[in-house]
Amino acid sequence: MNTNKLTFGIDPKVKLSFLWIFVLLNMAYADILSLMDPTSPIRKVMDGTPMPAGGLVAGAILMETAIAMVILSWILNYKVNRWTNIVIGSLNIIAVVTGGHGLYYVLFATAEVVCMLLIIWFAWKWTGAEVKPENLGA
Repeated sequence: MNTNKLTFGIDPKVKLSFLWIFVLLNMAYADILSLMDPTSPIRKVMDGTPMPAGGLVAGAILMETAIAMVILSWILNYKVNRWTNIVIGSLNIIAVVTGGHGLYYVLFATAEVVCMLLIIWFAWKWTGAEVKPENLGA
């Protein structure tokens, strides 16, 4: 099965990059809404509750991996690109599922996880043959 044709000829690198952008926008907006939720862990830290040692660094590393994937999906070679998307996608799913709370977070987390599962699936099924005009025949 040629997954390149299933998504209307979109280059796999572009497709993965766009999916990471979608994930990042959802992550950012979920965090912004968390600032308005008086029971959220983010709000509690802002109100003075001490954060565990390394908590901010861990959060920054997690977000930076997703941010980096927007660019890395464009520039990495096929093999490294596939495995990087699979590994980083899996790690981010674990973080999203174990973080946050509230109905608004469940909505964002669901969209993020579905999108990251698509990233993993597209990367797993990626054959390495770049989309070329001659390969787009019906």
